[in-house]
Amino acid sequence: MALNKPALDPAAVEVISRTGYPEPYRSRVLPRHKRPLGDALGLTRIGINLTMLPPGKESSMRHWHTHEDEFVYVLEGEVVLRTDSGEQRLTAGMCAGFPAGSPDGHQIVNRGTQPALYLEISNRNTAQDSVYYTDADVDLIWSPPHAPGKFTRRDGTPY
Repeated sequence: MALNKPALDPAAVEVISRTGYPEPYRSRVLPRHKRPLGDALGLTRIGINLTMLPPGKESSMRHWHTHEDEFVYVLEGEVVLRTDSGEQRLTAGMCAGFPAGSPDGHQIVNRGTQPALYLEISNRNTAQDSVYYTDADVDLIWSPPHAPGKFTRRDGTPY
C-alpha cells in the first residue's frame, strides 16, 4: 500500500551508510545504516533517523553536543549505552536522552550477535553546535569555534 505525506513507510527511505569521521574512527562505526525519516518528511527543526547498528559496531565515538539535545529509543535488539557513569544495557522499549550542553559523553555499542534497530531524534542546531569527544583515545572535536563545520584534533590541528 502506497502512503502519501504526511504518512511514510520507513522502508521506502533510502539507507545511508556513511560518516564524516576520519580514520581510525570511521571503521569503528561503519557499516551502520540510517534512514533519515525527518528529512524524507521535510522536517527542518528536528532530525529523526531509523538506525540499524550491526553487531560489533559503535553508533559514534563517545561524545556530547553543545547545542543539540539527543534522544534514542530502542525498537529491536540490545545495545550498551556508555556514559560517564558507566555502562547500561538497553533493550527494545527502552530509551535514553542527552541534554545539550551536558558534558556527559554518550555512545551506543552493539555487543550482541544480532543487529539492533533504534530511533535517533535531535533538534537541529548545526550552525552553533560543537561536538566534544570524551574518551582519552579519541583525539577529535567537531566544529570547534576556530574551525566551524570541520573535524580537528584536540590541539586544534585539522584532520
